Amino acid sequence: MSNHGHPYTRETAAEGVENALKLLEGRWKLVILFHLFGGNVLRFSDLERAIPGISQKMLIQQLRQMEKDGIVHRIVHHQVPPKVEYCLTNWGQALCPALDELLTWAEQRESMSSGADEGESEG
Repeated sequence: MSNHGHPYTRETAAEGVENALKLLEGRWKLVILFHLFGGNVLRFSDLERAIPGISQKMLIQQLRQMEKDGIVHRIVHHQVPPKVEYCLTNWGQALCPALDELLTWAEQRESMSSGADEGESEG
């Protein structure tokens, strides 16, 4: 197992994936990501409207965490009233194909589970 010249053991690979998944933990982070994928630049109020059920406090908290983790970029326009917009960093945008693959993998469950147990017997 190697990735871009970084050799991984099973343990370090598992740890690396766990750490990556921790960045996405939180009820709303994936929803926020999918709203910002494709180069979307959205104001706070746009995100608030687009995600029914999220409180203002929770949206602020999730965006701040994602900004701290380098996934989301916060753009402040110094005007009156001040305008704040959010977009994905290049690194955040690079997550899109990986999440698409994960979605495809999850969809395969139905088609693969039908024949998965054939040939296996418990002793």
